[in-house]
Amino acid sequence: MTGPLRTSFATREELAEYLRSEFRTATARDSFLSPFEGGRPAALLRLAAIDPERYGRTRNHLEGAVTRLSPYLRHGVLSLAEVWRRARSLVGDRPKAASKFASELAWRDYWQRLYEQWGEGVWHDREAYKTGWQADDYGMNLPSDIEQGQTGLACMDAFSEELRQIGYLHNHSRMWMAAYIVHWRRVRWQAGARWFLTHLLDGDPASNNLSWQWVASTFSHKPYFFNRENLEKYTAGRYCRQCRAACPFEGSYDELGQSLFRII
Repeated sequence: MTGPLRTSFATREELAEYLRSEFRTATARDSFLSPFEGGRPAALLRLAAIDPERYGRTRNHLEGAVTRLSPYLRHGVLSLAEVWRRARSLVGDRPKAASKFASELAWRDYWQRLYEQWGEGVWHDREAYKTGWQADDYGMNLPSDIEQGQTGLACMDAFSEELRQIGYLHNHSRMWMAAYIVHWRRVRWQAGARWFLTHLLDGDPASNNLSWQWVASTFSHKPYFFNRENLEKYTAGRYCRQCRAACPFEGSYDELGQSLFRII
């Protein structure tokens, strides 16, 4: 690339082609152009539309009232303070109605403060795994079927495709996929974290890596995992209805825990 970047384009596709031609190394990894619209005006429109009370009730559902503000927060287009001021103004004299919303903003701030202290240390296991397995028992590399969305599991393949093509995943989808990679496929969380950061528009080492460590149990008191019932509940069964694979998530938490971990 030579000279300043162009900033004016007749169509979105013209922009896409220009970016592909100028950033060939990045294009070789990922040639998709996310439908997310960048910039302050788009961020303010999303901010104006938030519903903190409904967010608190429905955020775990894929169709819940999530804000999708994280890419704008990640790149400094919005600040945590102005997002909180907007949420607080919407609930008026009922601050508890925005308590869950406030909690999620606080977690984001917490991860960043830890990153200030640890820096590249967020790439290292903060604690030992609580799974009964040692770090050396986990694979170093992300399996290609996960990366390419070819596991045969409708849910995981859909999450992989959404990550690569849109650059965004609902937080619950991120947790399910991270748990699948670490606990079912027994791959080190660092491999999954690197993959996420390659594609996520809101990806940063603080929120991303420490969330992966929380799932893996290297920064929490136990591993996070899930079962089919949990997946169906929060996805309204959209993936299970079309899946033809033998479901590895079928069973109670006790049954899955016995099969996945040496100690739980």
